[in-house]
Amino acid sequence: MDTSILDQVIEQLKVMPQDLQSQVLEFARALAGSTIQGVPGQQLLSFAGSIPTDDIQLIREAIEQDCEQVDTNEW
Repeated sequence: MDTSILDQVIEQLKVMPQDLQSQVLEFARALAGSTIQGVPGQQLLSFAGSIPTDDIQLIREAIEQDCEQVDTNEW
């Protein structure tokens, strides 16, 4: 039996208390509003080279110092 996702969600909602149903509704609304529209890469080419070389070097150094290290005792 092949039930749709919508049917499965509805079945789950039927057995949930009202407060949980409200949470699901809020979550669904948040997801529906979070659709991100991209732009073609061609439109972004005008930004190429807009960050000064010195700033790029500072960013690169910060990444190498702080982002490429693993602290095994962190957790």
